[in-house]
Amino acid sequence: MTTRVGGVGWPVEHSRSPMMFAHWFDVTGVDGVYERIPVPPEDGAEFFKNFPADLHGVSVTMPHKGVAAAATHAEPVAARLGSVNTVWREGETVRGTSTDGAGFLASLDAAQPGWREGKGNALVLGAGGAAAAVADALADAGKAVLIANRTFEKAEALAQTVGGRAVEWGALSGAMDGAALFVNTTSLGMKGAPPLKVDLSSLPDTAIVADIVYVPLVTPLLVAAEARGLAAVDGLGMLLHQGALQFERWFGVRPWVDDALRAKVVASL
Repeated sequence: MTTRVGGVGWPVEHSRSPMMFAHWFDVTGVDGVYERIPVPPEDGAEFFKNFPADLHGVSVTMPHKGVAAAATHAEPVAARLGSVNTVWREGETVRGTSTDGAGFLASLDAAQPGWREGKGNALVLGAGGAAAAVADALADAGKAVLIANRTFEKAEALAQTVGGRAVEWGALSGAMDGAALFVNTTSLGMKGAPPLKVDLSSLPDTAIVADIVYVPLVTPLLVAAEARGLAAVDGLGMLLHQGALQFERWFGVRPWVDDALRAKVVASL
């Protein structure tokens, strides 16, 4: 019997996840189907409260990660962060977790294998669900984490949650000085959104710049990083690696993130 999973968000028509999961169904032999499931913001709580009986699991994207954390039996870290991107049915119980943080670290391991040895802070821009998962994973990996957000109070709240330090947006230049890793977790730079306008001149020459946006694949931030000769990591790796972790959670099989899959998704961008 075909197992039905999908992606919940608003909007979801841009999602490359159906292509990604179709590839993994083919290479693993798992009998499954992945569908886009558009759920308007006002309907999110009701969707997860009455999780459809014919769904085994869903991936969760904006703006529902917080709602999913509140409405499911979330694992401790996801509950603490208030962000769930993976939901699955276990008997009569609907459970939730987040694979965003682990997926981000795996993307760094693949693109920049020596990043864990880099000396300096990890500076994270943003204070939403993705920022929480990324910052918490970096802190767990032993990095001193700085959080910057245009609304300082949100940065402060997230910093307290992950054991980091909040930085005023106007103090970004100083925070970059000595940073080993600079990560954009906001939607700035995404297709249809304004670009992220930051001056990277204060970053050390050895710094790594990562952007979790993957449409476009090379964002204005990454263009600026490459112009400075800095190592740049695009957001597609995070998408693929967190998806592989979701697949494993749903089906008990960890699929490979390989060049063939990446090429398929890149061609669609």
